[in-house]
Amino acid sequence: MTGFTPHIEKLFIPPGATVRQAAACINENRKALAAMVVDEHRKLVDIITDGDIRRAVLDGLSLDTPVSVLKSRKAPSPFPVPIVAPASMNKLELLAFMRSRNAQQLPLVDAEGRVVDLVKLSDLLQTDVTTIQAVVMAGGLGTRLRPLTTDLPKPMLPVGDRPLLELTIEQLKAAGIQRVNVTTHFQPEKIKDHFGNGREFGVDITYLNEDTPLGTAGALAMIEETADPLLVINGDVLTQIDYRAMMGFHTEHQADLTVAVRQYAIQVPYGVLECDGPNVKTVREKPTYNYFVSAGIYLLQPSACKLIPRGCHFDMPDLINKLIELKRTVVSFPIVEYWLDIGRHVDYAQAQKDVESGQYKQ
Repeated sequence: MTGFTPHIEKLFIPPGATVRQAAACINENRKALAAMVVDEHRKLVDIITDGDIRRAVLDGLSLDTPVSVLKSRKAPSPFPVPIVAPASMNKLELLAFMRSRNAQQLPLVDAEGRVVDLVKLSDLLQTDVTTIQAVVMAGGLGTRLRPLTTDLPKPMLPVGDRPLLELTIEQLKAAGIQRVNVTTHFQPEKIKDHFGNGREFGVDITYLNEDTPLGTAGALAMIEETADPLLVINGDVLTQIDYRAMMGFHTEHQADLTVAVRQYAIQVPYGVLECDGPNVKTVREKPTYNYFVSAGIYLLQPSACKLIPRGCHFDMPDLINKLIELKRTVVSFPIVEYWLDIGRHVDYAQAQKDVESGQYKQ
């Protein structure tokens, strides 16, 4: 059975490709969440998933690392070689096969072992809609962006020809999310007047007004409890993050909370000495240190939401530290797509430039 992925060749990369090329392939074919390494005979050498790439980034591997290194890293895993299925299988057979192996996507091969298609579990379940609901934190005062935000909530600032919040909602809708909660505080009517119930934008919007600011997590206690994870996004983030990939990563790691992270480099403009008492052990001239910083996007299990006190100021770091203290699973999901925190005037100017040049969509 074929026909799941038109133009399957777009998902092919050669054995000598780099992680960067694999990431670009996946980014250009968002719904696949994988790139297939094939030889000159179209035989499958490896399949590089979105999760493979993000775990490599977390482990400090360069994007210029050959994909063959990722293949060697899978040796200790339960499935060190790619799982494939014959293209002759019908849908019910494929569904059972994938569920037995906990596979989200599966290459299909012909009688000669050549890759002819890629089937995703969502293809077989025939759904592009998720029951996960989102929360966009849009209640901030945006003091660092004044006077632009003197009479306008920061998420309503125009980026290109549309408000930032509209771009965020567009991304959520594209990820299959239909229920969106928007927290408000400063001039909430300007948000409500523009979006209404959300139907015009393809989603259902519920507004949660904070009479007093409740912090970066406090307002989540106002949301009716569900059995599904909750996706939380800061209202000042412009990004092309793949929310479906983040959901898959969250599920794969059985996390109580997943925090999206971004690499941030700091260069010290001086020689840095490492000392043992008065003795200098080594010196590094103007070193650069790399850190993972929170990108303002989170996925929370209902069990994590229950730890948020009601009606109190409570920040996301408080929740993360509480979960760690309770020995719950908190994982980081590295963003390799476009991401920008619009907190300062220079950031807002950069956002305008990126949208106008098309960089935001790349």
